[in-house]
Parts: sequence; structure tokens; C-alpha cells
Amino acid sequence: MKADSIRLPSQTPTAARLRGFASAALRLAARALPSQCALCGNLSQRVLCDGCDAQYWNEPRLRCATCALPMAASAIRRERENARLHCGACLESPPAFNDTLALADYRAPLDTLAVELKFRALLAAGEAFARNLRAVFEDSDLPRPDLIVPVPLSHTRLVARGYNQAWAIARPLARMMSVRADASIVTRVRHTSAQSRLDQETRRRNVASAFAVSGDVRGKHVGVVDDVMTSGATLDALARTLKLAGARRVSNFVALRTPKD
Repeated sequence: MKADSIRLPSQTPTAARLRGFASAALRLAARALPSQCALCGNLSQRVLCDGCDAQYWNEPRLRCATCALPMAASAIRRERENARLHCGACLESPPAFNDTLALADYRAPLDTLAVELKFRALLAAGEAFARNLRAVFEDSDLPRPDLIVPVPLSHTRLVARGYNQAWAIARPLARMMSVRADASIVTRVRHTSAQSRLDQETRRRNVASAFAVSGDVRGKHVGVVDDVMTSGATLDALARTLKLAGARRVSNFVALRTPKD
């Protein structure tokens, strides 16, 4: 059974039909009743109106191929035109992950969308992030992952929030890419302080040994999904754990990237 499927204790034909009717009615209502764009407030049947959708995704930034940090054109030196770009930090001390794809910088107005997803359960934002991450992936030269996993929350934080915002992106992204998704293969075994309150070195210590792998990732290319990448310490710790478990390659798919720590 797929990791993201749900097993029902009993399922009569009548109950199944009723659930089908209810689901169809909700989809029809969503199409028929206009809502508001999460960014500009204009009427829209999707989380973003057509204008915001066209304007804010995929900003033209040169990014490090490893960590997706924005790079100034003046700082780039390439031996050949098709060479992958890498920032000085990744060249000097490579992280455990191999690649990072990011949609845009973590700044207004898209940071509002990330906050709405993370703290106000605007799960439709996860679908929007996934749709655009899939497009960025298709334009990249990265190989397709064998497996997609979200950055896990600790049990304490998951219970308090009620959902994992990274899974709200990872699940539709995996479906769009025709890749298996698994929200249980990686767990956070240690509750940690919020990374946003810590400096870079403390962030690294904070997430050291925070994760565990419970499934078979040997020889696999694992895609790791998160909503926001700041210092990269969490993703580095998770990639290190995956590689110690035998993962061949780890690629990050992040909605937004903080330009600087």
C-alpha cells in the first residue's frame, strides 16, 4: 500500500457513493464560488490570481546549484558556459546534499504565502508551490528522484500544528512528477528549537542527530521537500542521515530560499 494512502475500516457501496457525491460537490463548489487571491486580494478561483501567478514565480536569479543561494553575476567565474554554478561556501565545505531547486527568495510577497501555509493551514498554497517546483525541475538537468520525502516535524510540533507544511508540498509534487512519496520513512527523533531564532552554528548543533531513517533508501536518489530554506542546516543534517542509511543522492526541493542568514 502506498505510504500516503488511507485504509478505511469498512467501506460499503452506499457509503462509498455518498463520499463520492460529497467530494464531487466540494470540487464543484470550489470552482463555482470565487475566492480571494492570497497575495493581492482580487477574486480568484485558485490560491493566486493569474496576475500574481505570472508575476512572482521563478524570478530570474543566478543560484548556487548545490544550495540555491542567490549569486551576483560579478562573482561568477565559469570554465565553460554549461558548468553548474557553486557558491564559495559549497566549494569550500560541501554540504551532504547534492542539489537544491528553489522557486524564489523568501521575501515579500511570497513569504506571505509560506506563512499562510505554515501557520494558517492554507494547504492550497502547498499545491501551488508543488506545481511551480515541478516546472522548475522539468527545466533543470537534474535526474528524477526515486523517492520524495518531506522534512519531518517532531511529534510535539506535528500534534500542535495538526499537519506538516512540507508534506502539503511534497505529496502533490510527487504526484505531478510520478514519483513515490513517503511521509514516514524519515522521522524527527528529537524535538528541536525553532531554527529561525538561532545563529548558523547553533542551528547546525540544534539539528545534529535529529533525524532517523526507518525505510530502505540504499542506492536511491531521494528528493527532500521543505517550505523555506534558511541556513541549510536542517537539510544538511537530514541529507547526512539519508546518506549514512545508504542514499546515493539527495536533492532538495524548496519553495523559498532566504537570500542571506
